[in-house]
Amino acid sequence: MGSEINVRDLSISKNDRASMPSHSRLLTLPTILTLGRVASIPLLVATFYMDGWQGTAVTTSIFTAAAVTDWLDGYIARKMKLKSSFGAFLDPVADKLMVAATLILLCTRPLKVPSLAQVPWLLIVPSITIIGREITMSALREWAASQGSKVLEAVAVNNLGKWKTATQMTALTVLLATRDCSHGGPAILVGSGVLLLYIAAGLAIWSFVVYMRKIWKALLR
Repeated sequence: MGSEINVRDLSISKNDRASMPSHSRLLTLPTILTLGRVASIPLLVATFYMDGWQGTAVTTSIFTAAAVTDWLDGYIARKMKLKSSFGAFLDPVADKLMVAATLILLCTRPLKVPSLAQVPWLLIVPSITIIGREITMSALREWAASQGSKVLEAVAVNNLGKWKTATQMTALTVLLATRDCSHGGPAILVGSGVLLLYIAAGLAIWSFVVYMRKIWKALLR
């Protein structure tokens, strides 16, 4: 699920927007898929607190489907030329809401692995890091949009951001799928999910530093 927004998608010209019918700008297929991700968040919350493997399976399926549709709506928008300014705005918002909701949910329930349950802040630290970085980057991109093309280009998606997103989504999927496991192999998977989440948090900080350096250079030109 790419919570990184490509600023080039926001650079649709006024003439292009004016030539689009109003309904096509708002309800393209990619936008409908994005709205579906937003609508699935309450279901994710409800199923997360269901006991038993059924709840775990449904929650993981919802999150996985959201991650797939995130890739799919971008692919369809590019392939069928259905990009829109509204869709470019809504897509990263949907991603951030889904990721933030999942991180918060995981923090509300301790890991059911004895060795990891002894550290109550284990998921809180990377969660705060990732959510804080996303909020800050959203504000930075909004500010950059008012500063001209050079600064806006500085916050365009980079490879570190893409790797962060991929690692983050893998970690969350693993943690959701194994949150009720506490024996042998599954415990190793839980540890792997936690490790991946910390790697994602590290990449979040690293990519943020890279963005800030690019912005600084753009402002000095």
